[in-house]
Amino acid sequence: MSGPLSGVRVIELAGLGPAPFCGMILADLGAQVTRVDRMRRPGAGGGQDKDFLGRGRRSIMVDLKHPEGPGVVRELAASADVLLEGFRPGVMERLGLGPQQLLAAVPTLVYGRMTGWGQSGPLAPSPGHDINYIAVAGAIEPIGRAGGPPVPPLALVGDFGGGGMLLAMGVCAALVERSVSGQGQVIDAASIDGASLLMTVVHSFRAEGAWTDVRGTNLFDSGAPFYDVYQAADGTFVSVGAIEPKFYDALVDALGLDRDQMYPQHDRARWPARKELIASVFTTRTRAEWAELMAGRDACFAPVLTLGEAPAHPHNRERGSFVDVGGDLQPAPAPRFSRTPTAVPSPSPRPGQHTDAVLGSSGIPVHRVNALRQAGVVA
Repeated sequence: MSGPLSGVRVIELAGLGPAPFCGMILADLGAQVTRVDRMRRPGAGGGQDKDFLGRGRRSIMVDLKHPEGPGVVRELAASADVLLEGFRPGVMERLGLGPQQLLAAVPTLVYGRMTGWGQSGPLAPSPGHDINYIAVAGAIEPIGRAGGPPVPPLALVGDFGGGGMLLAMGVCAALVERSVSGQGQVIDAASIDGASLLMTVVHSFRAEGAWTDVRGTNLFDSGAPFYDVYQAADGTFVSVGAIEPKFYDALVDALGLDRDQMYPQHDRARWPARKELIASVFTTRTRAEWAELMAGRDACFAPVLTLGEAPAHPHNRERGSFVDVGGDLQPAPAPRFSRTPTAVPSPSPRPGQHTDAVLGSSGIPVHRVNALRQAGVVA
């Protein structure tokens, strides 16, 4: 076993998006994560073939609608440190698997709940997706260019950064606290809360009067000419983030621009004209040519790579930022640990692949496992 969470046992109720991402992070960090997959009826298919979020797990298939199904999960939770679920509020309670029910039997259990709207509030029972949560959090309205609509940020702000990653942090924090108190607790992780939290720095700028509510006119939202992406001669893109004066000086020099036209740096009235000037210069060379010209300069420059190009970049190759998992190149576990390094994850299991092994390691005798199979409780 590798990673700082080696020895931590996690039960994950299969779901979509942020909860599986949390389970992936915990598995990447060394936790033993057992995913409870839903029962698949004959002819229903075998599930997603390339489920990268499911890597590093064991899988047991349980019919939670069967009268005996929830009892199997309760038995698994009895020897677990953490339980993760991503259902709408009330679903786990109706299954007899709610936090009050499980914590009464296992007081040390860390019970992680992942929803979009949270366990309380008028929107709690409503359906939704990342785009809806970040909309109400005020996190999508500022993203986009001047004169255009808000741009959905790939479900990264709500589901993954504000959702699954915050839940993983909450689980780790609860485990640390448990080491002192000896008690488990419930974590109410909501994408809307996490998205709001990720916007803290923008709220800070706004409170200082350094951020306007006009999209695409501010420091980080494509308003500043020194913090944006520009198209190169070959149709690809480059990025610049020369915020600090010394980096801005290096950018101006590298582009061969007239210094009188480019200063003072934070004269917002002149930002639009400077953006046009910088854009025209970047169209004179290809992305590769700009990367060569900028090498060694402190201009905060980087080429904009595609998903397919990123793993081949020399920096990513040297750091091992992508790893081969069962024949597929995937982002490597992060962050990195000096004394308890993580291992290359195993591929996502087939639903129910480890049913017998999981039940056996939980102390359930073979004859009962066979009876559960025959009754259609597990598969």
